[in-house]
This record gives sequence, C-alpha cells and structure tokens, in this order.
Amino acid sequence: MQFFSTLMSFVALLWITVFDPASCQTDTVSCRLWTVPQQPGIFMNGDFVIGGIFTIHYLTKSEQMTYTRLPSQLQCSGSMDFRELRFARALEFTIHEINNRSDLLPGITLGYQIHDSCSTVPMAIKVAFQLGNGFESDFNITSSCSNSAVAAVTAVIGDSASTPSISIARVLGLFRIPQVSHYATCACLSDKNQFPAFFRTIPSDHHQAAALAKMVKLFGWTWIGAVRSDTDYGNYGMASFLQAAQEEGICVEYSEVYYRTQSRNKLERVANVIRRSTARVIIAFMHSGEMRFLLEELARQPLPPLQWIGSETWIIDPDFLRYNICAGAIGFGVPQSVIPGFREFLLDLTPAQALKSPLLKEFWESSFSCYLKEQTDNTKGLRECDGSEDIITLQNPYSDTSQLRVTNMVYKAAYAIAHAIHGLICNDTQCDKNIKFTPWQMLNQIKLVNFTTKNGFKVSFDSNGDPPAVYELINWQFKNDGTLNFVTVGQYDSSRPRGHEFIMRKNISWVGGQMEVPVSLCSESCPPGTRKAAQKRRPVCCFDCIPCAEGEISNKTDSLDCLRCPPEFWPNPKQESCLPKPVEFLSWDDTLSIILTVFSIAGAFMAVCVAAVFYKHRASPIVKANNSELSFLLLFSLTLCFLCSLTFIGQPSDWSCMLRHTAFGITFVLCISCVLGKTLVVLMAFRATLPGSNVMKWFGPPQQRLSVLAFTLIQVLICVLWLKISPPFPFKNLKHYKERIILECGLGSAVGFWAVLGYIGVLALLCFILAFLARKLPDNFNEAKFITFSMLIFCAVWITFIPAYVSSPGKFTVAVEIFAILASSFGLIICIFAPKCFIIIFRPDQNTKKHLMGKVPTKAL
Repeated sequence: MQFFSTLMSFVALLWITVFDPASCQTDTVSCRLWTVPQQPGIFMNGDFVIGGIFTIHYLTKSEQMTYTRLPSQLQCSGSMDFRELRFARALEFTIHEINNRSDLLPGITLGYQIHDSCSTVPMAIKVAFQLGNGFESDFNITSSCSNSAVAAVTAVIGDSASTPSISIARVLGLFRIPQVSHYATCACLSDKNQFPAFFRTIPSDHHQAAALAKMVKLFGWTWIGAVRSDTDYGNYGMASFLQAAQEEGICVEYSEVYYRTQSRNKLERVANVIRRSTARVIIAFMHSGEMRFLLEELARQPLPPLQWIGSETWIIDPDFLRYNICAGAIGFGVPQSVIPGFREFLLDLTPAQALKSPLLKEFWESSFSCYLKEQTDNTKGLRECDGSEDIITLQNPYSDTSQLRVTNMVYKAAYAIAHAIHGLICNDTQCDKNIKFTPWQMLNQIKLVNFTTKNGFKVSFDSNGDPPAVYELINWQFKNDGTLNFVTVGQYDSSRPRGHEFIMRKNISWVGGQMEVPVSLCSESCPPGTRKAAQKRRPVCCFDCIPCAEGEISNKTDSLDCLRCPPEFWPNPKQESCLPKPVEFLSWDDTLSIILTVFSIAGAFMAVCVAAVFYKHRASPIVKANNSELSFLLLFSLTLCFLCSLTFIGQPSDWSCMLRHTAFGITFVLCISCVLGKTLVVLMAFRATLPGSNVMKWFGPPQQRLSVLAFTLIQVLICVLWLKISPPFPFKNLKHYKERIILECGLGSAVGFWAVLGYIGVLALLCFILAFLARKLPDNFNEAKFITFSMLIFCAVWITFIPAYVSSPGKFTVAVEIFAILASSFGLIICIFAPKCFIIIFRPDQNTKKHLMGKVPTKAL
C-alpha cells in the first residue's frame, strides 16, 4: 500500500509538473508543458521510432519536497553500468542493421529513443509517458484528439529490471503500446489481464524457478538457504522457486530478503544468517545491485565454503567475476550468441560521437578519467581528454562481447518489432511508410511474429507473450591465470520429457575447486533397512533414521515406511530385501540324523543278532521256557521299531508323513502285544501249577497268536480310520520361528494321533501292571521281573516324551520322537533279552532244565 500511495502521489505531482492547467484556456485550443520534456540519452529520427528503456544507472538524485515550488527534473546518479550501456547500444546497432537491409523494411528508416530508467519506478513511469507523448512542448487539442490513436513511438524495448518494467507495462498497456522486454523475467508479467501489451524475449522466472528446483534435486541437495531482492523480481521469483522446491522435496533453512536502500543493519543481519547456517548451498534470486552489496558484506569476515546458485540476473554478469567467494557458482543463463559486426560497432566510437549523447559522453569520461572539450569547467577534477584515449584498450563489460546473452535478447526484440512493422505496411514487393496503424494493430501483429534471426535464433511468443524456455547451465571456473570465467557446462530445455531436461556437456567445478558434488543435507539419507522419522518442529528434510521392525524391510534410500515381508520370506541382516526363509527339517546329512541313524541301525542289528542267538539255541531250555514263538515275534517287532525311526528322517512328504506315524503305531502295538502275551503266559503258567487249575488250555500258542493279532488289528483299525478321515500331511510351520520355516508333518486329526499313542500307552500300562504282579513268583529265572523293568522304562520314556514333544522346537520335535522310539526299544530288548543272551553265551552251565526249575542252587541274577 505504501508503494501505491507513493506512486499515486508521484503521478499527481507529474501532472502538476508537466501540464500547466492555467495555460489550458477554454477559448484556446492548445496546452503548454511547464517543463522541458525528458530528452533521450541516445536517439535518432526515423519513419517509425522504437523506444528503448535501460537501467544504465541505479540511483536518482533526491531532494526534499516542499510543495511550495516545482520540483526539479528527475536525474539519474551513481556510477554507470557499462553492461547496460552495451544493451542500449545493441538496440542502436540492430536498428542500423535493419535500416541497411533491403529485404525486411526496404525504403523505410527506423529511429530510436533510448532512455535511462535509473532502476526506479518514478523515472520509469516518466519515461513511459514521455515515449507515449513525444517531445512537443505545445499540444494542439484538436490535432491531438484527431491523432490520439497514434503514439510517439511504435513500440518500446525494456526495461532491464522487472519492477520498472511492471510500472511501464501498466502505463503503456492502457494505450496498447507494445512493450518487449529483454531482461524482465518476473512471472507476474505473463498475466495478460494486467499486462495486455507486454512481451519479452527472455524466458519467465516461472521456468527458471522450476529449472533451479530441478537442478537442486538433480545434485541431491535437500537443505539450502535462500536470499532474494525485495523487489517484484526477487519476491515473485523466490515464491515460484519455493513452490517448485517443495514439490521436489527440498527444504529451505532460511529465506532472507534485502533491498539496496535498506539500512546497513539489515544487510549485516542477512550476512550473519548466511554465516551461521548449516546449509552449504545458497540460492540468490537477486538483482545485481543487491547482490553486489551482499557479496561485499560477506567478504568482510571469513565465510564457510558455500555453493552459490544464481539467477540469470547476476550469474552471467561479468562484473561479479571479481568475487572469488562465488567460485564454483552455477546458475542459468540465456544461450550465448554471436552478433556479427557488433563488437566493431561498439569500438567504433570517437570523442566527437560521444559528445552527441550524454550517456556516451559519461561513458567516455568514466572509462578514461578525463573530460571532453565541450565541458566548460573542470568540475570533476579530471584531466582534459587529449585524443590519446583508445577504446580498443578498454577491458570492461561494455566491450566484452565474448558471451553475448542478454545482448542477444535486445537484438531479438528489435527484430521482432521490425517484423511486426513489416507485416503492417509491407506487401510482397514494397513497403509504404505513409500507412498509419494504431498501437493495438501493432500489438496484434507482434503476437504473430515467427522468424529466425541472422545469427540463428528463433523468435516467437506464446499466448502469454513469453518465448520458449531454453537455458544454458553456467559454471564459474578458474582460468589458468587464476581469474574466474563463465563456462557453459550443460543445457536445460523445458520442452524435453520430465527427468531428461538437462544435457550435461562438461564437468562442473564446485566450490573450492573440488570436482565432487558438495553435500548439503539437514540429515544424512536413511540407508535401506531404515525408515525416516520426522524430527519434531523441524522441516521434513530433518529426520532420524529408525531401523525397520523385525520382519520388515525398506529397499530404497530415504524410505518413509518399512514393508513387511511375505509369510515365507524374511529380511536379510541389513533388512533391505526379503529372502526366502530357510526350510528346516531333520535331513539325512544332519549330524543329529546321522547319530540317530547309527543307533537305529545298531538297534535293528542287535535285534537280529539276538534272534540269531535264539535261533541257534532254539532247542536250549531257556529259549523253550520263554516262549520262543513270542520271543521271535517280539524280536521281529523290535527290529521294525528300530527301523521305523528312519522314516522320521528326511524331507516330509505325503507318503512319509502317513508312513512314519502308522508304522510307529502298529509296530509298537505289535511289540507291546508280544510282551503282554509273554507276561500273561508267565502268570498263567504259575497259576496252572495249582491243583485243579485248567487255565493253560486258554493260553496256549493259538490263543497267544490270536491275542497278538487282535491287539494289533485294533491299532491297524485306528490307523486306517485316521488315514481315512484326516491323515498326517507335510506343512510349513511359520509360527514357531519367525526367521525360518519348519517343514514337518502335521497330525491331521489330533484325535487320531493321540488315539494311537493312547492305545499304546494302555497296552503298556496293562503289561506293566501284570508284570509287576508276577515279579515275585517263585522261579529261579522269573521273566516277569525283566518285563517289569522294561515296561517301567517304556512308560517313563513315553510319559516324558509328551512334554518334550510339545516343547521341542523345529527339527528337534522329530528328534525327540525318534529318541523315544529308540530308547523304549532299547529298554525292551536289553531288559528282556540281555539276561537270556548272557546265560546262553557266557553261562551255558545255567542253561539247563534243572537250573531253570530251581533244583540247582545259583546266585540270583
């Protein structure tokens, strides 16, 4: 609001200053200016005049307003910007080149009026009115009204800065006078509702801001600082950049603003913020004036190495190459070019020519520190120019044509206006300079231009008055002599597919001359296997790296979340990928399997050996007395018991799961049935010795065979029902261990499994009770004692098996089951057959009928 208030006050003052209301009488037809019109710095008359506005100075002379007298004319002050003077002379050169051509505007002479805006809004507005009104001091109302559609200039080129250009565009836009800027990049100027007559040959900051954000992302910087000019250029440009940066996931540690007319305390505060920051990359969206003040302030005290990123306003300004603290700076500039004959035009300047223009005169005197002869008094304290001055020897931005970038934008703007004029007054053969056209006709014609300049650059405008966005990536690199120089290291083209806008051609020299990309992060990237956790009350780029939870992975850097592995997979140690879980089962090559296999085969071999001993001594009394038929059947069943443990080893399959449980259940019932039969025979044998007992006829060999068969068939029936209803099956146990899969045999029907075990337990318990009752029967070799011990071991093994089986993990569950089978089998064969074999082999003298009947005294075994 303060700006607009100041602007309105100035316009009112300008009206009072320029026009004398008292001189406009009702009975007269003319008005007279109170003051002399603002004269251009460089001018030439022509059939059609093109206006030019450039920021050749950066200050204006100020005075205290008294409102009691007319204020003095606005005048620029301060040092001259020789680069801006080169831009102004580029317009002069281009118009002379067009006038010398016979194909574009034959028979037509273009003129120019070049003004200095001093980079201030009041001067810019005054110059805009001047270009619209002309140089006349007296205005004839009748003729002015009749010619109100004709402006003093055909079009205007300028200004160099965005803020003055906005003011100029608001004034010229009211009259639809076309304005083509060569260097005003503010994205706001693309709004045709506010600036209907504005065009430019340099891309909008909207494209530059997006390109800068993509470049920051390209080099992996997520933590940067930002400074900007407190102008439309800086504020709009930085706003566009911050929005694009946010979309790219870039965080800004600070965003400072400065304008060159602000206090020194403000400048020092901005410099201190930069010095104390942790961001090692800083982007500066600043005008050359503000940037110069900031760099000079930063150079006063030691500064940590900073990677500068510059907007096109200062990154391609050769005047800044003297600041070594910006070595390695990168930024975007419009493509460099060559304008044939332009350097010769610049150097073809004599003192006589300089005297014709106040701007060229000031340039000559500033460059050679002398004053030209027309100066009547030596108020500057300079020597008189004596003709020895040689402009060719100058080394300043005026004569530097090595990288013509913005200069080429002026060249393109002048040609765009010339082509528009051609479209209005020329036909296929000739041009008519007497044709009159309105500013809005010129405006519409500029929208249609589409051509290629002599030096090979295409010129056209989109619906917003903007050209296509193509930039060169500029890097400040040291030359062999230790001075800085602009080096084009790549190109950015917004029309290319996303992610492929950059084309790198050379290596970049970063801050400090290093070749590796500097790092600027608030937090180091989270490696795979971790996830990002935002730090409280800090930007999203500041985070902690939290390891993924058990069973989860992150397979990319800076992952926001961890992913849980599928059920059959488990993270690798770094938790960056899911690997198939190792499948665990009691394999044949396992050490435990080998040990159990050895014991199993050894047990089976022992049973076979005992059977061989019994068979060899089958006629001996001890074999006959212990029911040889049941003994051989028991040995056979024990052999099967030892061997059935082998079915529990190896990878479970449908057949192996059904076989191992049914074989185990049937063979053990067969075994216990034989032991039970032997126990009953012992009991009945002694009961048969009682007078009048006829019980043995019910426990003869046929009844023994039938009982064993009946007991076994019951188990077979249980197993068949189990297999029919819900058989055991192989399945992957994913619950017991998180990091591996247990491949085991599922029970299918738990009722079937426990029915098989329960039936074996019932028979074993019955056998144990009967053997316990017969343990004290009078006999020199009472087998019931050994059956009791064997059943005691059997029951103890299987009672302890149940909790061990339930609690054993993985393959050890199967090992416990095998151990129970082998332990109970060894208990039976050792307790029942070891004493007999000992007598048969080592005490044959006791293997007699008399000894067996107890008629020969012997020590108890």
